[in-house]
Amino acid sequence: MSPMSSRLLFWSPRVLAIAFVLFLGAFALDAFNEFHVFWKCVLAFSIGLLPSAIIAAILAIAWRCDWLGAALFALAGLYYAWSWTIPPRHMNWPVVAAISGPLLLIAGLFLINWMQRTRT
Repeated sequence: MSPMSSRLLFWSPRVLAIAFVLFLGAFALDAFNEFHVFWKCVLAFSIGLLPSAIIAAILAIAWRCDWLGAALFALAGLYYAWSWTIPPRHMNWPVVAAISGPLLLIAGLFLINWMQRTRT
């Protein structure tokens, strides 16, 4: 594998994970439209940032250990998809694909990166 493609394979899951954390964090901004009391807005914003913080923690682990990051990102994606199958929720495929899809893609890229690095 050429050095350029090796670097691209190294950085692509990390950059995608950072973009996904920012994407999830954008959903927390709707907390400022709902309440008029400042502390309730701050609390709702903090709760809305929890998924982003969890994915950022997984990214921090994955930055050093690719195979563990692949497993944790895959588990996060599968858990989110599974959580939509619990009644009384109805499966909303676009929502599941928008959240679980990128997590599984990032997991796959970390796995490919780990397999390529162990081969060399």
